Amino acid sequence: MTRYALAVDVGGTKMEAALVSEHGELVDGSRSRQATGREATLESLDLAVSAIVTHALAALPADAELVGAGAGSAGPIDRGAGAIMPVNMPLARGFGLAESVRSAASAALGREVPTILGHDGGALALAESWLGATQDAGASLSIVVSTGVGGGFVVNGAYIPGATGNAGHLGQVRREGGLTLEEIASGPASAAWAQQQGWTGSTGEDLARDAAAGDTIARAAIERSAKAVGEALADAATLVDLDTVAIGGGFSRVSADYIDLVQQALTASAAHDYSRRTRVVRSGLGDEGPLIGAAALVLR
Repeated sequence: MTRYALAVDVGGTKMEAALVSEHGELVDGSRSRQATGREATLESLDLAVSAIVTHALAALPADAELVGAGAGSAGPIDRGAGAIMPVNMPLARGFGLAESVRSAASAALGREVPTILGHDGGALALAESWLGATQDAGASLSIVVSTGVGGGFVVNGAYIPGATGNAGHLGQVRREGGLTLEEIASGPASAAWAQQQGWTGSTGEDLARDAAAGDTIARAAIERSAKAVGEALADAATLVDLDTVAIGGGFSRVSADYIDLVQQALTASAAHDYSRRTRVVRSGLGDEGPLIGAAALVLR
């Protein structure tokens, strides 16, 4: 009998759920999403969780064993309390994500479904080390550059959650001018900076289009993001002695050379030979990585 996990991924723009097999494969027809955003509340998130969990579990194969649910969320999180305090959803701080997923899943199946909460960066790190771009690394960091910036560490095959489950929360380290990395390098922050320079677009997708068409401000915003990410990763590589950093998330695909730009910035700013040798690679799992990682909280 194949083992499955219910996977839930909560971010600053959307949340998704799907069923994932013990082989890391998403079940056809089980994936769905709901919007989140800065105006999300405790009530709206609870309703969204119920909708995507119910949809996912309706696709559970008749002979399957559902071993539990894993939920990865933008942070910070309180792993002990099962709650989230997401920077990008201020009205939803304190939301009991673990209990919301557990309640919805248990109601759909008529039995108790054990649920594990993790930071979304940590979930992605688990996925990449299991099936993705960091499988052969002794020490790796996997990050998301999207609406927010988050990350997680895996060392010698083991996920390192930290004391509260927030290890790897790279987006909240301070960079130039006292801003956090997320306030400089995320998609919304990059678009806002470009607008301040006179650019007339509004989204990360607009930046990608305009930079490809030769807009110098759009291109500068992309380079600014990659430089900040690379410099932060140089610090992380110096501190933790990393083999590999895998980067995923929608804004990491804003230009074909974004990963190369990050690597250049890391190499240029790292303090020692051992940190300069850290490789930066693109996520091996694409848009499925966060869901596979949430499932890995249970399956791995």
